[in-house]
Amino acid sequence: QGRMWAYTVGFTVLPHVGGFLGWFINRKEMPVWYEKLKKPSWCPPRKIFPVAWTVLYTGMGYASYLIWKDLGGCSSKAIIPLGLYGAQLALNWAWPPFFFGARNLKMALIDILCLDGLAIGTMCSWYRINKIATLLMVPYLGWLAMATCLTIRIWKDNPEQKTGKRE
Repeated sequence: QGRMWAYTVGFTVLPHVGGFLGWFINRKEMPVWYEKLKKPSWCPPRKIFPVAWTVLYTGMGYASYLIWKDLGGCSSKAIIPLGLYGAQLALNWAWPPFFFGARNLKMALIDILCLDGLAIGTMCSWYRINKIATLLMVPYLGWLAMATCLTIRIWKDNPEQKTGKRE
């Protein structure tokens, strides 16, 4: 039981690692290139994104810990539920490099559409294991829905940006 707090912290912090790296690598592109894009009126202010992702990553990280704990750690029963979680987390982390780094709005759109499917699959696989963990993913899924719609609109409204970085 003494080590359980370390697992709790580890699982909860893990999603933040990729989120932080994505921000750190692309931080210079965000205020310059992103501000020039045509965005819909309902686009959240840039300052909302780090707050939202901090809350969402914390919830999903803790939820993954609950699933891991309920399945007895890295057991054969955990392969699919935690594998789906890991895959959607990898796609989550891949979105900023596609969008901000490569400025490839089409790849960012493909990424987030696949991410949506994996996030839903993750939640479906978790439902019978731990309903609290599944509920902790609901705000994330809501935010992903908004982010998907935003990505679609930005991709459609900025056709010159569809092919990636211009020199």
